[in-house]
Amino acid sequence: METNESKFGFVSFAETWNGRLAMLGFVIGVATEFLTGQGILSQIGLM
Repeated sequence: METNESKFGFVSFAETWNGRLAMLGFVIGVATEFLTGQGILSQIGLM
């Protein structure tokens, strides 16, 4: 059953995907720091 709920703004669909992508980004960031031995600021040249 399809609803007419919007896919943009603060709706359940958008918030679910925002949370999933945020968790994915965090895990990738931690894994990158572990594999390179450098923090995120060192990797982008700020430290």
